[in-house]
Amino acid sequence: MTVADPVNLSDPDKLDALRALDQFRQWRSLDEKRYCLVCGKIITGRQIQVAGGTRSYEPLRLSCPTAQCNSIPMDWVLPTDEILARVEVMAAQERTAAVLTPVTPDGGGYVQPIREHNGIASRLRKLAFRFKHCL
Repeated sequence: MTVADPVNLSDPDKLDALRALDQFRQWRSLDEKRYCLVCGKIITGRQIQVAGGTRSYEPLRLSCPTAQCNSIPMDWVLPTDEILARVEVMAAQERTAAVLTPVTPDGGGYVQPIREHNGIASRLRKLAFRFKHCL
């Protein structure tokens, strides 16, 4: 299946599309946030992509705006204070780990630290996995 290009909609039309196509949660504005259980990103209604509908037989679809993420509305949950706090902690840890470290004691060069399987993406997937089973 090929992915259709996003459709450009006015703000009121996009909000109407979100309300009609997201049967799992209500949308009151385009500024509302959702936590994507697939990619671990916080997304807003403005960022969500609306695609399809260019032909009479083709329905409109909603998708996550994150590259390589193919999530749909059922994969988006309301971000609780706990989710927001954990995402911020993980982002801070990722920023700290990304700081350059010296290669040699005499300061002969710098390299990025080796990243193990505890990067932010891995930790967000683990967090999302826990929340996915709570639904």
